[in-house]
Amino acid sequence: MSQGRGRRNRKHHDKEKIINLGDKGREVIEDINENSQVIQQFHEYAAELDAKHDRYERIFKINRDVGIESKRIIFLLHTIDKESKRNAVLDTAKTRLDNVVQKLFRNIATELDGQDAYQFHRAYRAGIEEYIEALTFHEYLQNGDMQDWSALEKALTYHTTSSPTDSSEQSTSKTMQVMVTPTDYILGIADLTGELMRKCINNLAVGDVSSCYQTCNFVRKIYIAFLGYTSVVHNNEVNKKIITLKHSLTKMENACYTIKVRGSEIPKHMLADVAIAAAEEYATEDDEGYQAF
Repeated sequence: MSQGRGRRNRKHHDKEKIINLGDKGREVIEDINENSQVIQQFHEYAAELDAKHDRYERIFKINRDVGIESKRIIFLLHTIDKESKRNAVLDTAKTRLDNVVQKLFRNIATELDGQDAYQFHRAYRAGIEEYIEALTFHEYLQNGDMQDWSALEKALTYHTTSSPTDSSEQSTSKTMQVMVTPTDYILGIADLTGELMRKCINNLAVGDVSSCYQTCNFVRKIYIAFLGYTSVVHNNEVNKKIITLKHSLTKMENACYTIKVRGSEIPKHMLADVAIAAAEEYATEDDEGYQAF
């Protein structure tokens, strides 16, 4: 009983101590001179941080819209294997990709105008990678190839001209840009290979074997380029992506191998199922030519 009473007394004493500290704190706050230069400076810092956080949240919301629309465009592009109107699908996807640039990314560029872009890069990085995946997927389906990083950087640069308010003044031009780093582009390309693997398997399902070979060769070239990049630059995110890339490539190579060796003895309606089963059975993430750092 004495021990229990002692605990209650200590708790009561601690509570009084907290209340007393709170009272002292209120007294300090009441005695603060709001006209003090130091206090005024802290108010400015607080306003600056609030503005930065609000800007970050606005960019993050736009980033979410970019990611959602990019995923929908990728889904649309996958319907090419099932649609007879190939050009119509590609044109629709191109229009939607351009709308993302002219509307959503322009809004991000406006938010970044006059700001340190590196402070807000994480707010829209996921969206830019998703958009790169959709953009390069469209370019591959359109031309069998894709543009480099500088083309995207140019597309996300905006030039605006403001009209003068007075007849004696001249119009002024301003350039805004969404910062895209080379690493952003590389990570987007790594995600692209997963979509190309799905396209390869879809092509088998409709009996388009030649396109499956072509896509596999294209992904193999990307993988070789990644090996050259990781031998010079060590990036944890890229290292993780390349493991998934190798896994996708292995599935495609095993599917193509099965078709090449056993294609003549397998009925066409079973070709895709047999190739996919072989790809899943022999797929591996091990690679003697790559070492994760």
